[in-house]
Amino acid sequence: MQVPASFEYEKATTVEEALALLARHGDEARVVAGGHSLIPMMKLRLAQPEALIDINGVGELSRIRIEGDALCVGALVRHAELLDSAVAGEHFPILHDAERVIADPVVRNRGTVGGSLCQADPSEDLSAAFGALRASAVIRGPDGERTVPLREFHTGPYETVIEPGELLTELRVPIRPGGASAYEKVERRVGDWPLAAAGAALWMDGDRIAEAGIGLTAVRAEHFVAAEAEDALRGAVPSEEAFAEAGRIAAEHCDPGSDQRGPADYKRHLAGELTTRALRRAYERWQG
Repeated sequence: MQVPASFEYEKATTVEEALALLARHGDEARVVAGGHSLIPMMKLRLAQPEALIDINGVGELSRIRIEGDALCVGALVRHAELLDSAVAGEHFPILHDAERVIADPVVRNRGTVGGSLCQADPSEDLSAAFGALRASAVIRGPDGERTVPLREFHTGPYETVIEPGELLTELRVPIRPGGASAYEKVERRVGDWPLAAAGAALWMDGDRIAEAGIGLTAVRAEHFVAAEAEDALRGAVPSEEAFAEAGRIAAEHCDPGSDQRGPADYKRHLAGELTTRALRRAYERWQG
């Protein structure tokens, strides 16, 4: 029988209240929303927080909105809500692509965007999708608010820049003209963690690529992105050859390991192939 160790339980209804509770309970407090990662770890006693701060009542973190030239996605937005968001899909179809292949409806109805990113699982889909889009994470703490590029948010497997007493409040994705995006994933069965997955975003200037974003997951890509492949695309004319070369570079600069999901060589091959496919699909969307 799997039973968590004893812990205190608190509920917050505002960000300020959540921060106050985190300050009161100290470094051993943890925030819970969907709980799909934390609760199983607690039942196995791999995690033993002294207090849980439930933020499901913090409505201000549940909004998806356009603010200025950015799409803002609250940390408490459920996967299903992001998948259903017309405004998110209009500007960034990669987010709908990724959400469609995350787990199953039960998980998507409860799990949150912020929880997925804060868990920092090396195979997490949204880390690659938001990384490709060059999103930023907004973090609140006792000293105020700070904004961190998502490409600097993850410091290692299951580790982020969030300090004790801080809370991820939202993701901000810059909206730029001439953009298109897509996400491609290979999994053993529907809803599983990926063997490999790639997200691509293109911003066009005339007939050339002004900027590219490539996110990779499950293949040990640094910060979930393929920066060298992005560099190769910048200023290039879109073509099958350019996309294939970007895929080759992306595969070369990731470091997958062999495990129960497959051998390293196969994952590296997938990283390259999925990068090429995502770029091709993004460009086709841009063409209309």
